[in-house]
Amino acid sequence: MTLDDLRVFAAVCRAGSLSAVARELSCTQSAVSQHVKRLERELGVALVERHPRGVVPTKAGRVLQAAAVDSLGGIDHALRGIAELTRGEGGSVRITTGATSIRHFMSAAVVDFGRRFPQVSLEFQTEVSSRNCFEALAAGRVDLAWITLGSPVRGIEQRPVADLPWVLAVAAGDPLAGRTHVEPADLQHARLIGLPQNAISRSQLDSWLAKSGIRPAFDTSVADWDTAILLAELGLGQAVVPALPEWQGPGHPGLRLIPLPALPVLTVGWAVRRWDTLSPLARSFADTVAHHCGP
Repeated sequence: MTLDDLRVFAAVCRAGSLSAVARELSCTQSAVSQHVKRLERELGVALVERHPRGVVPTKAGRVLQAAAVDSLGGIDHALRGIAELTRGEGGSVRITTGATSIRHFMSAAVVDFGRRFPQVSLEFQTEVSSRNCFEALAAGRVDLAWITLGSPVRGIEQRPVADLPWVLAVAAGDPLAGRTHVEPADLQHARLIGLPQNAISRSQLDSWLAKSGIRPAFDTSVADWDTAILLAELGLGQAVVPALPEWQGPGHPGLRLIPLPALPVLTVGWAVRRWDTLSPLARSFADTVAHHCGP
């Protein structure tokens, strides 16, 4: 059993396809299959089931997959840390987050960090959900993940950075635009622009509204908070969203953000595999972002 065997096996489980992994690794499908078969021979058990549309791990395969992803991620993290030590101040920090988070939460921190560490590169990988961010962390593909904090996740440490109150985004001409605040009951018959179904922020919002007995209708669904706010500003609907700093101020005269104080705040922050093994550079960037986000 080699590290390459485990890396290829974990990739096969993630992709659900031998051919997809072969393309990713620029090798033949037969070569990928040999890695899996070598593990199966050594362990004496089938690790994947082959189907017409791909492969899925067996029960034993899922056990090995979980252990391989966790262990390989730790090894890759250690190797990168050693490489950084040998290069001195050089190196890189890999961050995964949603498409709009960099502008809203990291712009000032990126500039600040770049001035202090000019030889360090910041590598951003966009993911569509916190679950995908967790998978990237577990696989060792990134150092840090900026997420909406939710329930505990095995093998992942989460650290809150900022609390975002909920607001109702409406156009300046909307009947609710003059209100100082709105209550959940005001949303009972609203037709809202929905946040992505797979987002933690959407699931938390749905849960909190349901506890208030409110089940609003969602006319449409968008990929991110920014698009929801933009459509609301254009008068194409109302959107319940976190109060994002970028959208407040004189730059958006046609937009009104009305507080929803009855809803619990949404907490955003960092997720990592382990804080005590995080590289000094990654920890410094995480702290820089937290500093610029304020209390």
